[in-house]
Amino acid sequence: MAAIVPVAAGVVLWLVSGSLMALCFAALGPLMLVASLLDSARSRRRDRRRGQAEANAGWVAAEAEVRSRHEAERAALRLREPDVASCLTQPPLRGAHPPEAATALVVGSGTVPSGIRCTGGDDERGRAFRERSASLQDAPITVPLGRGVCVRGTAPVVAAAARALVVQLSLRFSATQLSLVGADVERIGLSTLPHAARERRGSFRLGVATAESDRVDADALIWLAETGADVPEGITTVIDVVEPGAAVLRTPQGIVEVAVECLSAAQAGEVAQTCARQSDDSDALPETVSLHELSQIAGQEGLPAMIGQGERGEIVVDIVEHGPHAIVTGTTGTGKSELLVTWVTAIAAQNGPERVIFILADFKGGTAFEPLRELRQVAAVITDLDEEGARRGVSSLTAELRRREALLASAGVRDIRDAAMPRLIIVVDEFAALLQEHPDLGAVFTDVAARGRALGMHLILGTQRATGVVRDALAANCPLRISLRVGDPADSRLVIGTSAAAELPGGVTSRGLGLLWRPEDRVPLAMRVALTSASDLRRVGMRWAASDPPRSPWLPALPTRLPLAELAAHPASAAAAGRRARNPAAVAGTVLLGRADDPEHQAQPPEVLRCGVDRGLVVLGAPGSGRTAVLRVIASQLPDVVWVPRDLEGAWDRVAAWASGAEAPPAVVLCDDLDALLAELPSEHAQQFVQRWEQILRTARASTFVLTATRAAGPAGRLLDMVPRRALLRMSSKVEHLAAGGEPSGFVRERPPGRARIGDREVQFAWVESGGSGGRDESEAESWTPVSAVTAVVTPGANGVAAQLRAAYPECEVILAGAEPVRPTARRILVADAETWQRSWSVWQRVRGEGEILIRAEHPADLRQLAGVKELPPYARPHAGRAWSVRDADSPRRVVLPALTPR
Repeated sequence: MAAIVPVAAGVVLWLVSGSLMALCFAALGPLMLVASLLDSARSRRRDRRRGQAEANAGWVAAEAEVRSRHEAERAALRLREPDVASCLTQPPLRGAHPPEAATALVVGSGTVPSGIRCTGGDDERGRAFRERSASLQDAPITVPLGRGVCVRGTAPVVAAAARALVVQLSLRFSATQLSLVGADVERIGLSTLPHAARERRGSFRLGVATAESDRVDADALIWLAETGADVPEGITTVIDVVEPGAAVLRTPQGIVEVAVECLSAAQAGEVAQTCARQSDDSDALPETVSLHELSQIAGQEGLPAMIGQGERGEIVVDIVEHGPHAIVTGTTGTGKSELLVTWVTAIAAQNGPERVIFILADFKGGTAFEPLRELRQVAAVITDLDEEGARRGVSSLTAELRRREALLASAGVRDIRDAAMPRLIIVVDEFAALLQEHPDLGAVFTDVAARGRALGMHLILGTQRATGVVRDALAANCPLRISLRVGDPADSRLVIGTSAAAELPGGVTSRGLGLLWRPEDRVPLAMRVALTSASDLRRVGMRWAASDPPRSPWLPALPTRLPLAELAAHPASAAAAGRRARNPAAVAGTVLLGRADDPEHQAQPPEVLRCGVDRGLVVLGAPGSGRTAVLRVIASQLPDVVWVPRDLEGAWDRVAAWASGAEAPPAVVLCDDLDALLAELPSEHAQQFVQRWEQILRTARASTFVLTATRAAGPAGRLLDMVPRRALLRMSSKVEHLAAGGEPSGFVRERPPGRARIGDREVQFAWVESGGSGGRDESEAESWTPVSAVTAVVTPGANGVAAQLRAAYPECEVILAGAEPVRPTARRILVADAETWQRSWSVWQRVRGEGEILIRAEHPADLRQLAGVKELPPYARPHAGRAWSVRDADSPRRVVLPALTPR
């Protein structure tokens, strides 16, 4: 239409105008049509070229993607199903289980179906691309191992292919998992493989045989045959080898072409040597080894010890040269504790306590280290630690670090090799349990590991597993490693660098099998740990029996019972108390209290009380915690000590005399259960009792006071705070413990009697047998007798009291108040209750001015109301025949009316 419209328009114009120019305009239509056709053809050619280029680029990308995916798929297959070349290039990860019938055996390389799926492209090129994508070239071809393999062809090629198959399995499985059987193993040059040394218990048996061989009893068989030979019954895999790159594999699934892998005898020998160096062949080790069968090394600078037997002879470890620290791992039942005992015994056999001392710690609650207690080199054996014991351990080890640093500094040397100081080896069994219960010790062990080499402190840490237990900072300083069988390959790799320890066999016969890794070893060495017998320990103990016992940096815990005689006999106690060991009497007023624990200075000095110098001591504790025993210890050493009586009346009188100045306080005052005394007194008397005690404690500077109480609260708290020194025994509850000034972590419900905290030190008080306390149990109040002409008695139940007094005092006339006397010349005792006396006020006033007034102790209000006494009378025990006597303007005094005392 675009071409016709201009032609029609030109013709119409020519007809209308008659101009020839209009016909020229009509000619433009055909010209435009031709130009449009030419432009369309040019555009189509350009689009075709662009589309072809894009298609070619897409095919190139697709081909590259397929090649990349095939390479990744092929690499994954070779990693999962490696042949010899792949095993040598990248050693396979060995599992803990031996091969089985379904284990895949790589018999060569060929074409296998690919996991890649491609869709689209129905043309010839697309169909060819899909076919190439679905096939993987040069991929490992596998068959089940249990069906056996028959290799046929010329003898040299068959032998080379069989070597590759056997070596492949030897590299994939350890000698404990795979055993090579059959006489033809040696014929094809594979007898040097550790797998061929002997048949192992529980391993998979792979046989190599020919038609001329004897019958081979194996779990799987590799059969060597000539070309065209018959295939033995039971073998369903046949490889016909023409040359290494051309072979035919026949299985029940079909026939495929493969390129088999071949090894020469020399190549197989090199691989066998590598396997032998890396072998964990524990069956090559002796079944048992005794320590006395091993030769020990003496005269060396370090601490070498023969601890077991290896494949090539005796195993020597040196905690100094190979260490300075060691890690020993092994699950329960593998012989870890026996290894530690043997190691300690072997070192002690050649080195006396002047060269080495041991601290042995077992945190699994066992008795593995108990036989080692008798060795002179063993300074301490620790079986369990509570929270307090853990704190002592932290302080003790830290103090030992400081002590050794100071000794080296004073000697002007930097290493223990140049100083006359024994090395200290700390052996810990169940290190994981230690850290779990007492994490604070972990930092101390890390510190020892970092600084121990120069200071001569060495660690041997035994644990069931190392992962998550031995931190990197600690493991970095423990280059000497021994691993018995472990359950997790990760634990094995962490300790010895390989998973071989997880592949060690279990059972009773495998107890003591382990792998040793020293800094100079390229691969772990298999070993059988030697066993230590009682005779070995006796022999070592007798050799060093004459040596002096070593000084222990980890002091034993304080005893739970410390007799005073034993404490006094100790030289340190005698020196501290200024006494001779045979004379426990105190000299210069110094009294032994007990033994303190000072792990920060590695000492347990005696705890003393310097009478006349120390102001005193407050002992707080629950009933049964040993409060009174402390006072008995002091009283047994000081004959002139004075007890505050336990009787309330006696205690009141004694304190009143000291406070008033009537008596001077003695040099040493003992008061038991001060808070109980205050609790039993009436409130007014208790208040004045406290005030008098405060006065005494402030003014009696020459006296030493030892006070005990069950609580530090209430009125007694003010008195106890005035004594600067405090001993905190076991309290009844944590609340009471905190109220008494104890630390939250210091509350121990099962604290033994006599164990106290004084300041920042634990103290065990001494013990003496029970004896008299020195406190009066009965009051010494005077017994009343009538001395005045007339005596007024204020008491309820006047008739009954009058009858009792008549019987007790027949020489006196006892009548009720208001009655007429019968015997005018006799002394009179007038008896009435308070109300009657108030009604007979004139008589009362006459008696008050001329005679004596007795007011029963059960009614102190009558003393104030009738007698007008404002001051507090002395305490009198009620219902015990006590009364207050008042004469003239004198202060009331306490008297006892025997007639009114209950029988």
